[in-house]
Amino acid sequence: MESVISKRRLAALTVASTLGKGIRERLFSPELVLLPQVNEVYEFELAFYESQLLSEEELIKNGAYFARVGESFTRHFLTCSGKPVKLPDYSSSRLRAFFKTNQFKTGYATHGLFPYRGKFHPQMIKGLLNTMGLHPGDSVLDPMMGSGTVLIEASQMGITSAGLDSSPFCRFMATAKLSGLSVPLRPLREALKHPDVVFKYFQKRTPAGDPSNGNGKDYYSASLFSSAEKARSSDKIPDLLKPSRIHDFLLLAYLDSAGYSLRSNRRSPAEQFTAILERYAFVVEKFQKAAAAFGIELAKADALEGDARAMPFEDESFDGIVFSPPYSFAIDYLENDLHHLNYIGTDVAALRERMVGLRGRNKKQKFENYNTDMAQVIRECSRVLRPGRICSIVVGTNNNQIGSLLGIAPEEVRGIDDLLIQFAAESRLKLVRRIERQIMGMANTMRTEFIIMLAKQN
Repeated sequence: MESVISKRRLAALTVASTLGKGIRERLFSPELVLLPQVNEVYEFELAFYESQLLSEEELIKNGAYFARVGESFTRHFLTCSGKPVKLPDYSSSRLRAFFKTNQFKTGYATHGLFPYRGKFHPQMIKGLLNTMGLHPGDSVLDPMMGSGTVLIEASQMGITSAGLDSSPFCRFMATAKLSGLSVPLRPLREALKHPDVVFKYFQKRTPAGDPSNGNGKDYYSASLFSSAEKARSSDKIPDLLKPSRIHDFLLLAYLDSAGYSLRSNRRSPAEQFTAILERYAFVVEKFQKAAAAFGIELAKADALEGDARAMPFEDESFDGIVFSPPYSFAIDYLENDLHHLNYIGTDVAALRERMVGLRGRNKKQKFENYNTDMAQVIRECSRVLRPGRICSIVVGTNNNQIGSLLGIAPEEVRGIDDLLIQFAAESRLKLVRRIERQIMGMANTMRTEFIIMLAKQN
C-alpha cells in the first residue's frame, strides 16, 4: 500500500514539475523575452532558430521575435512601439484592432502602406532571413516580389536585395514603398499642407471614365499617359511633386485612395486621399525617426520589372532567395490591380499572357502552364543562388481548386508544395525544412501555407 502511495506522490510531483515551466521557458533562456504577440507555432519555431543562430548583439539589431535581450530592447521592438498608425476618426473599431493586433507583425516601416493581397508578413520574412543565415552585407533575391516586402525588410537589416516582378505596377509599388524609408520629409510635409493640390494633379491624369473620378465605369480602355515617369515630365507639375521619389510616393497614396473609393462611397475621393496621405506621412516620419535614433543604416535595394523564368542576373550571385509564387487559383492579381495598371498605361491583355499562373485558355491549361513555368523559375533560382545557400518558398495549398479542374477529390491532389519540392530536387535544391502555418482570412480557398527551405547542393 505504501509503495502505491509513494508512486502516486512521485507522479504528482512529476506533474507539478512538468507544469512548472511553460513552452517559452523551455525553449528560450531567461535573458530572451519574446514579443507579446508571438503565439503561433511557426513563430515559436522561427524564434527558436533565431535564438540558436544569432548572437545576442545580432538578436538586438535584427531579431524578429524578441522584445528584449537581457536589459537591452531590440530594434524591432523599439521601431514598432508607440502608436502603430494614424487613422482617421471615422475608421472602424475592426480596422483599429487590426493595426493594434499586428503592430509587431506588419505595422511598421512602410509595410502597411497599400493593401496588396497575398503579401508576406514582414516579421516572418525577418525571422526567415535570419534563419537562412543571412547577415548584413549578404544579398537576397525575391524573383516574384509583389509589393516588395522582402526588399523593405532586407534593406532595414543591412542585407542588399533585388526584386523582380512581371507587373509594372508591382515594380512601381515596391519602389515607392522603398522610397518611403528615406524620402525627404520637408516636401512630404508641404504636401500634407496642400492635399487638394496633390489630389487635383493626379485626378486630372486619371483615365477618362474612372469611377474613382466619378465619371462612369467604362474606364479600362483609355489612359491619359503611358507611365508615371511621363507625368513627371509635364510642365504643369507642382513644385512639391517634382522630386521623383516624392512624386511616386504621393502617387501610391493617390492610387490607394482611388482603390478605397472604388470599394466604398462613404467618403469622397478627396477626403479618402487626405486621410491616406496623413497615414502615409505618419508612417514615414515614425520610421525615419526610429532609424536615426537606433542607427538603422539602409542597404541597397533594387525593384525591377522582369520575368522570373529568365532572370537578368549572373550565375551564383545571391546568398539567399525568398519568394512566394502567385496564388493564381485563388487570386487574379491583374483583376485586383486593374485600376492601377490602367492608370500607369499598362497593356493588361499582353501582361496576362506573360504572368505565371494566368497563361492559358482554361483552368486546366493554366495549371499545366503553371507547373511548366514554376519548374523554370526554380531552375533559375538554382542558377543564381550560391552553393550551400538557402532558397525559401512560401506557398499555400489550394487542393479544392486543383481537384475541381483535374476532376479528382481534393484529398487525392498532390499539393503545390510537393510539386515545388520535386522541381527543386531536379535543380540541385534539397529540402532541409518545411514549416507549416495557418492562413488567416482565406479559409474558403486556402487554409494552410508552407515555408519550404531548400539548400543548393555543391
